[in-house]
Amino acid sequence: MSKKIERILIADDDAVIREGLRRVLSGAGYNVETVSNGRAALEHLEAERFKLLITDLKMPGMSGLEVLRAIRTRQPELPVVLITGYAAIDNAVEAMKNGATDYLAKPFENEEIIEKVKTALETRAVLIDEMYLHREMNESHGFDCLLGDSREMKRLYQRIMQVAPTDSTVLITGESGTGKELVARAIHGHSSRREQPFVAVDCTTLAESLLESELFGHVKGSFTGAIQTKRGLFEVADGGTVLLDEIGNISLSTQAKLLRVLQERVVTPIGGTTPVPINIRLVAATNSNLREMVKQGLFRDDLFFRLNIIPIELPPLRDRKGDLMLLASQFLKRFAEENGKEIRGFCPDVIELLENYAFPGNVRELENLIERAVVLSQTDLVQKIDLEMPGDDHVSELFGEKAVPLDANELKEQKRQLREQAVVPLERAFLLSALDRNDWNVTKAAEEVGMQRPNFQAMLKKQGISIRARALD
Repeated sequence: MSKKIERILIADDDAVIREGLRRVLSGAGYNVETVSNGRAALEHLEAERFKLLITDLKMPGMSGLEVLRAIRTRQPELPVVLITGYAAIDNAVEAMKNGATDYLAKPFENEEIIEKVKTALETRAVLIDEMYLHREMNESHGFDCLLGDSREMKRLYQRIMQVAPTDSTVLITGESGTGKELVARAIHGHSSRREQPFVAVDCTTLAESLLESELFGHVKGSFTGAIQTKRGLFEVADGGTVLLDEIGNISLSTQAKLLRVLQERVVTPIGGTTPVPINIRLVAATNSNLREMVKQGLFRDDLFFRLNIIPIELPPLRDRKGDLMLLASQFLKRFAEENGKEIRGFCPDVIELLENYAFPGNVRELENLIERAVVLSQTDLVQKIDLEMPGDDHVSELFGEKAVPLDANELKEQKRQLREQAVVPLERAFLLSALDRNDWNVTKAAEEVGMQRPNFQAMLKKQGISIRARALD
């Protein structure tokens, strides 16, 4: 592909920088256009197609970060390189966490500019491939909750495509609301079993006896209420995929029977004597720590090892903030269409509010929040009042009308949010105390409190506690 058709847009309020970049990149064979502010950049990007945006981080009127946020919701595949001074490198690094591809620190060399542009364009090509994969998933199976171009999601897409063609058992772990069933469906949808049944079983909703009957089937008269012979879901899904969701909730006796099924690939219905051969791919999912349950004697170690052949851990939404507005925009578009409304986006204060919220309910909570906002919105932009975020004055009054949940799902969600609000300050105090006792040495602090260092660091990240910032004080 000729570089002449690789169009680059440069936005900078400094005419000298604009002209210098234009001259260097034009000389390297790129087609370059320049603008002097962020709004002009957005107008150009709306009107024409560019393959790369280079923008100054600090510009009057609309900053480079604001341009980045707007672009991420409109053209998520467009790479953005930020220009910054050395004094603001921390801001550039933070912007990269929110979707920027790279940054150029002033003063910069011509060779550095060309190399950064080349790398950014290569990144764009990879991202387009990944977005095609996601779009294929979405159109075939409705996986819009898997949208994202963060590093975590890129790794997830790659893992799905590696795992899907095999018949290996997969164990998906992650917090509630992160999309475990969606990943299981994606694996099935890209496997050779895609034309066969996908059967999902929620292990939390059935009593032990009913769960075994659902999974293995039963013969007529085998127990009270068994008025006819019934095939189990393992037999129904023959040739396809079975998802056992929240597998950590099954009893030890059911675990033993499940282990036998996985080892021998046969099921024996309750009350029956003849084993039935089955051909299934098993995917298990849980928000529990199965390793810890094994230590406590609550989960069989042999079953855990049988399930944990291909582990996939889903990141919480708070660890992939760069995907937040992509998801929010996707949900906004869908719910606006479903409700027959013309809503074109979010007010700036709404974007700030969403980006600063921890989302303990993860993607599912964001989806519910945007659906509510669309239903309540009376303008073409979602307003702050439409969100009814947890902690808002008009929601947080204990006996206020809007604080009362309307159904069991809302009750469950509000209880989870209240627990999160109580736990956050406790976790923060715990971390700070441990760090203070160990002179802010993470390894020593984690060791003292009996935690693995990666888990301790993850909790620091969740709480926004920076060791580096402390060191600079």
